Amino acid sequence: MAEAHQAVAFQFTITPEGIDVQLSHQALAEVYRSGVRSWKKRLARMKNTVLTGVYPASPSSWLFVVTATLATMYMGSSDPSMGLIRKIQEHLPTSGSPSGQSQAVLSAVLFSTLLWLLLIHAMRLCLRMLLSYHGWMFQQHGKMSVTTKVWSVLVCLLSSRQPLLYSYQASLPHLPVPAVKDTVRRYLESVRPIMRDEEFDHITLLAAQFLDGLGKRLQWYLKLKALWAGNYVSDWWEEYVYLRSRTPIMVNSNYYGMDFLYVTPSSLQAARAGNAVTAFLLYRRKLNREEIKPSRIPGTVIPLCSAQWERMFNSARIPGEKTDTLQHCQDSDHVAVYHRGRYFRLPVYRAGRLLSPREIECQMQRILENQSPPSPGEEKLGALTAGSRVPWAQVRKQFFSSGVNKRSLDCIEKAAFFVTLDDDEQGMKGDDPTGNLDRYAKSLLHGKCYDRWFDKSISLVVYKNGKTGLNAEHSWADAPTVAHLWEYVLATDAFQLGYNEEGHCKGNVDPGLPPPQRLLWDIPPECQEVVTRSLAEAQTLACDVSFHVFPFRDFGKRLIKRHKTSPDAFVQLVLQLAYYRIRGTFCLTYEASMTRLFREGRTETVRSCSAESITRACLLIFYGSEKHQNLYRLAMTGSGIDRHLFCLYVVSQYLGIESPFLSKVLSEPWRLSTSQTSVQQVELFDLVNHPEYISLGGGFGPVADDGYGVSYNFSGEDMINFHISSKQSCAQSDSHKFGDQIKQALLDLRDLLSEDDRTKKPASKKDI
Repeated sequence: MAEAHQAVAFQFTITPEGIDVQLSHQALAEVYRSGVRSWKKRLARMKNTVLTGVYPASPSSWLFVVTATLATMYMGSSDPSMGLIRKIQEHLPTSGSPSGQSQAVLSAVLFSTLLWLLLIHAMRLCLRMLLSYHGWMFQQHGKMSVTTKVWSVLVCLLSSRQPLLYSYQASLPHLPVPAVKDTVRRYLESVRPIMRDEEFDHITLLAAQFLDGLGKRLQWYLKLKALWAGNYVSDWWEEYVYLRSRTPIMVNSNYYGMDFLYVTPSSLQAARAGNAVTAFLLYRRKLNREEIKPSRIPGTVIPLCSAQWERMFNSARIPGEKTDTLQHCQDSDHVAVYHRGRYFRLPVYRAGRLLSPREIECQMQRILENQSPPSPGEEKLGALTAGSRVPWAQVRKQFFSSGVNKRSLDCIEKAAFFVTLDDDEQGMKGDDPTGNLDRYAKSLLHGKCYDRWFDKSISLVVYKNGKTGLNAEHSWADAPTVAHLWEYVLATDAFQLGYNEEGHCKGNVDPGLPPPQRLLWDIPPECQEVVTRSLAEAQTLACDVSFHVFPFRDFGKRLIKRHKTSPDAFVQLVLQLAYYRIRGTFCLTYEASMTRLFREGRTETVRSCSAESITRACLLIFYGSEKHQNLYRLAMTGSGIDRHLFCLYVVSQYLGIESPFLSKVLSEPWRLSTSQTSVQQVELFDLVNHPEYISLGGGFGPVADDGYGVSYNFSGEDMINFHISSKQSCAQSDSHKFGDQIKQALLDLRDLLSEDDRTKKPASKKDI
């Protein structure tokens, strides 16, 4: 095969005349350019490490401190070091040393460097203390205390230098461990509205026993871990919630993101893939250079943790029999592509440069036009990543540990990301727009159960009609991190890279570009049997998932904010009302919040079903909204409930002690699991002049077998998008019926707000 020969830098043959060595100058040149590119990245990484390491100071400040010290020594009458420079000079070696004047200068430079490092540490400590203050979050909107005003000025002063992506990491505070009695108290408050009296009395008794006995011991161990670890939750959360799960990650863990709702920038599949892949790689370049601005609390200068960006690209989840692991490579010069049962390796660099969008389009077109059949067992090989983890781990160890299978598997797992060129057409357009969106969501979440590589951190899906989408593995990062990437990709694709009049990508094409390489496999019948079983398991799971995706256009956050109500709290109250109407009861509700105000922070649970949000079948908008916002703030600032109890449970398992209270808490099902993904880079989209360029966001599968998964986001000021998932095997759940109840609840609460506005009275109880 031509591509195989090009990958070999030299060949030799032994003949009677001796050894005949043949060098491939093209391959050697590629090796040289690859090395140069690698060293450039290393040097850039070293530079960024220095810039990040001295933040909030700058490297040039060292020169200022040195100059100031020397100037004070030679122009002033006093010693700025109070004798320390003389002490340093006394300890310098004297044999073969320079003159006394030079020794004095060297001593001053050493003192200045130590002083500079101490100043950096002090500034970083001050910034960490300032970022540990969260009182501003609990103050009434528009009314800022003097303390908060002073705090805000100090934060701005200490973070005035332009930061890199990871500049704030060393200055972020550690996640505090709440008092166990406060966590238990808040837990009991959260379950009171949904428990019968006898159930609540029982859990209250278990809680009291826990506080009087085991709770104090577990808390001591947890505080010890918090002193040692960067974050007392995140490593256990990643391991026990994600990596140790032996069930399929398809549907149960992975999530998806959708393309633009109303427009498709190009209907050419290869062209859309070319621009999307280029946008991914441009984002990766910004990430490697740390040029992505650190995320902040909207409307403030308060930074959020950026640790989740580290494993975005060149990463894969590796199956194990007891636990999975995350594999991350520093760099990768190719993407893995799947089309009609074949896997390809597509290099994205040529002669030391990134391929142009047009060149990537041509390479994608070559794959689309490739008529070679899949090798035996290749077509549905991806089903191994869709089924249970143990069979996949065993097969990987037995059949993919050496030879051609290992080389091909490495090519997928070490790729920058995974691309599927799907033969189906998706999107809202057509005779059945509602049903089309539902099928679009299902396709992005699970596809055919074998045409995605669910272990890859990121998988790009490009459909036959040019629609795109994203599937993401969950263990390495949460949805906001992936959403940040996806916003950039959509905006760059449509507004920066663009297409010509025929819908093709822009840019020149190198005529000598070698074609993408087919990956080779040797899949024995025993392995194919495991693939078949994994596929059957995955298909059963996929067929059971029901989706309903719809944009609600009657009103959006503009109207909600006009009534001085939190849009997120309003939607959460809507979901409570809709669930009550369809089930006749309220349930334990999970809303994902984030703890990225702290180092290595991930998520926390907001238990949004509270006593203030429900009374019989009535809803208190004002008081419910205020309570929800307070719960959200507590979760963000480290005073949540569930992560603390989860970690206490992990400690109890390490100690081999069973806690009836913790076992009861962690076994309670989340029948309503919800999440809002806000648009983070609003400056990338001009929804005033181009309102059609909006995305529906993304979604995930149901958490409980008899519950709902609900993802929602606000598009602009006047639209709310919903993604509802449930399981068809449960007679009590129906995604479409729940969606209808959500629409009706939105309208009813809007009318309630309007009625209260007309009467100029606070919101009051109203039977619904």
